[in-house]
Amino acid sequence: MADISTASPASRFRSIISGSIGNLVEWYDWYAYSAFALYFAPIFFPNGDATAKLLNTAAIFAVGFLMRPIGAWLLGAYADRHGRRAALLLSVRLMAGGSLLIAATPGHARIGVAAPALLLLARLVQGISVGGEYGTSATYLSEMAGVRHRGFWSSFQYLTLMGGQLLALLVQLGLQQVLSPAQMSEWGWRVPFVIGALAALGALYLRTHMSETAAFEQHRQAADASAVPGVRASVPSQLRVLAQHPKAVLTVVGLTLGGTLAFYTYTTYAQKFLVNTSGFSKEAATLISFGVMAVALLFQPLLGAISDKVGRRPVLLMFGVGATLGTVPLLRLLASTHDAWVAAGLLIAALFVVSGYTSISAVVKAELFPTEIRALGVGLPFALTVAIFGGTAEYVALFAKQRGVEEWFYWYVTACALLSLVVYWRMSETQAEKGHLVD
Repeated sequence: MADISTASPASRFRSIISGSIGNLVEWYDWYAYSAFALYFAPIFFPNGDATAKLLNTAAIFAVGFLMRPIGAWLLGAYADRHGRRAALLLSVRLMAGGSLLIAATPGHARIGVAAPALLLLARLVQGISVGGEYGTSATYLSEMAGVRHRGFWSSFQYLTLMGGQLLALLVQLGLQQVLSPAQMSEWGWRVPFVIGALAALGALYLRTHMSETAAFEQHRQAADASAVPGVRASVPSQLRVLAQHPKAVLTVVGLTLGGTLAFYTYTTYAQKFLVNTSGFSKEAATLISFGVMAVALLFQPLLGAISDKVGRRPVLLMFGVGATLGTVPLLRLLASTHDAWVAAGLLIAALFVVSGYTSISAVVKAELFPTEIRALGVGLPFALTVAIFGGTAEYVALFAKQRGVEEWFYWYVTACALLSLVVYWRMSETQAEKGHLVD
């Protein structure tokens, strides 16, 4: 296969779209759970007040995140042994199965505690899927991009990640227009999961026609030439190789910490914040979230392209400083506003700052690791950090609100952003020849 770095822009674009479309579908399936939790929480957890029911669904959301490190470990190692394409195919199959299970599971009134148990199982499967998707997708996009525009092309990972969330909100808006609130709560919430499962099958078809990256093919040929006959690298041996890069692993943890918490605060949790704290209706909160995400999509390639000009570190520093200084005043203003335009403006400003992290997250992590361990190196420490901080964001926020100390959560986000800012300040530039990922 020809080196992708010498391919035309059109050819590179087709390769990246092939890698991105499945990413969009996977993240649609993942975020559909959060977008529709306001409707199906009473179906699976009929007891308690509104906040208690949301806490239960947020807990399962968080448990799904706990499976992401396992998915990153297994599928990341699989991608480094068998190829990025093979791992991406396996990932989308798992996501399709999880969505079908959620769509088909009866409520608590029909099967009792088996209902939340099956919901939990579905989220565990989806957690494994999306855990493997992130590192492999980041690696695939970064390896497919040329060195001059790698920040721009790699930004498509979060562009499609956020696009999946936007698509989930679009489906929600559409259903809210054609179904009554009673129909939405009774059976309408199942529709997005059926759509997700069918879309995943479509993504599976597209991914069967993807090319493997030149970087992996070259690594595989070199590994085959030097390998001892009958001996193949095992997952434990790959973990030992990863342990030889402790600085890169810790850097991934540090740069992810504040970014993932801020991202989930202003995306998945923001919709519930608008309803539960600001006092907007579910429909208004959905519309605001949709508009905000549509604008935030544009920030990804913009800041990715800027990082190709000025470097990755200055863009990360923009996020670190902005999130550290702006989180508390912004969330206070958002909590007190009842104007939809003001709420949207505040969230757009927040996500512009967060885009300093999201737009180049994939490429920075990929540039830290060599080819033979890149998918595992990008995916595993990221997934562990997201599971601990991103996946628990909603739960921590709702818990603080239930205890009457909601502003503690604002300061918690600020503290994590400050820790990441320290990492950005101390880390070296990863761009171009300064990193592992070179053409």
